[in-house]
Amino acid sequence: MGLGARLLGDGHGHADDASGGLIRRARLYEIFSAAAFAGRRRRVFDQLAALSGVGPGDRVLDVGCGTGFFATRLATAVQPGGRVDGIDPSPPMIDYAAGRENAHCVFTVAAAEALPLEDATFDVVTSTLVIHHITHGNRATALAEMARVLRPGGCLLVADFRPPTNPVANHLISALAGHAMAHNPIGELTGLIEQAGLRVTGTGDHRPWLHYLRAGKPSSDRPRRIR
Repeated sequence: MGLGARLLGDGHGHADDASGGLIRRARLYEIFSAAAFAGRRRRVFDQLAALSGVGPGDRVLDVGCGTGFFATRLATAVQPGGRVDGIDPSPPMIDYAAGRENAHCVFTVAAAEALPLEDATFDVVTSTLVIHHITHGNRATALAEMARVLRPGGCLLVADFRPPTNPVANHLISALAGHAMAHNPIGELTGLIEQAGLRVTGTGDHRPWLHYLRAGKPSSDRPRRIR
């Protein structure tokens, strides 16, 4: 378990399930995140919002919303008339997110693999820096849940940590952030997303640390335009 995971989580190891565990120290997470993006955090997440295709009036679900940073950026993009729902399994993270007091966001404690939401509710579903926190055996279920709540013609955007290919850098990431990030199997995401019944429409790397995939839910009538 990496130093960062020990500082941010509950103090228990996650070697057996190879996940990043549950983050509980929201304020410290905000500090770590700001440092990791070297002052470009807002720009990077606004670009991810654009990649997701969100627009005015959309209903959006941010899975694993954490402290609500991305959810509030998405809320700006869906105005006027839109709303963002954020879910996260960590109560301290949801408490922090709710403290942002954004009138266009609603935050709820819930796990990605058991979304307490009705089918076909959202125009866009996003999930950033989350998949490596979900145990390997639950990742397919989590992505199937995201597909379930997505409307026909809707869009899914998943972005997660892209491990460095340099062995020295990867060892450093492992020591600081833990096994789950240093060995994050992002190459499996395309197969898991397609297994959930979605069609991958775009992939790419987003500096400095992210790999993203965009997918659409098939629609037999009026497809949603990907902006």
